[in-house]
Amino acid sequence: MAEEMWTYAMEEMSYPDVQEILKTTDVVLIPIGSQEKHGPHIPLACDSIATIETTQRAAKKAKVPYTPMIPVGYSPHHMGTVNNGVGSLTFTGETLRRIVYEIGKSLIFHGFNKLIYTSQHASNTKVVDEALRRLRYETGCFCAWYMTPTERRTQVINDLLEEKIAWHSGEMETAQCMAHDERCVHMERAKKHTAHAPEWLGPEFAKTDGVPTVIFQGTENIFIPMEHHEYVEDATIGDPFLASKEKGEKIFERASDNLAAFVEEMKKVKVEIKDRNYDFRAY
Repeated sequence: MAEEMWTYAMEEMSYPDVQEILKTTDVVLIPIGSQEKHGPHIPLACDSIATIETTQRAAKKAKVPYTPMIPVGYSPHHMGTVNNGVGSLTFTGETLRRIVYEIGKSLIFHGFNKLIYTSQHASNTKVVDEALRRLRYETGCFCAWYMTPTERRTQVINDLLEEKIAWHSGEMETAQCMAHDERCVHMERAKKHTAHAPEWLGPEFAKTDGVPTVIFQGTENIFIPMEHHEYVEDATIGDPFLASKEKGEKIFERASDNLAAFVEEMKKVKVEIKDRNYDFRAY
């Protein structure tokens, strides 16, 4: 195989290409996106855009393949109200876990030993632990869920941001969409917003960002299922006017450097698969 392949996207490969790349790596990236209401100035697929941009760049840097992106994730809290037409799509947690598991089983069947799922949509992370553990327990594979820098986990890119917490449709995500394609960003619609506790909870509760908790008596240890529009009406938390295309490009490069470095470390890990069987009768 040539040192540099023309593509690391598995959907663009023929099967001999997959067989060839398996001679050089047992790692594969699996991007999982989301289609959900964001601020009125950026697209529904913002998390998918950030996920695939980071994954593509990291795959090329680390010379590992990546699967087609799953464009829908776990987003029930972004559906909004009936007949409001915001365009969000969601899987149930059960459906997303099954997708994560079955893609993993397919890849292990073909010879991959290390599965790294990538996603910018934090809520996908809430429901996948069972599927990842099942893959590991049944097969002995290595599997991980890599969140691109987002929300309260922005340490890798903090020096690039004026907002140190990268919330929904604010500085970071607006910049990412600009770097991807400025045509999908409509800054004339943008507004700066902060989050608040849902009004139905009453005045004793507060909320500052998008985590699924509320602040009560100075602590943030209470998880309450809330709809996104109940604590931020426009789906924007932060200041999108701090964004720029150049900043988005730097974010993608820094994030993909971090993901590629993680891949390189995982290449060193020894993994022995105990069962590659894919029982087609079970599905």
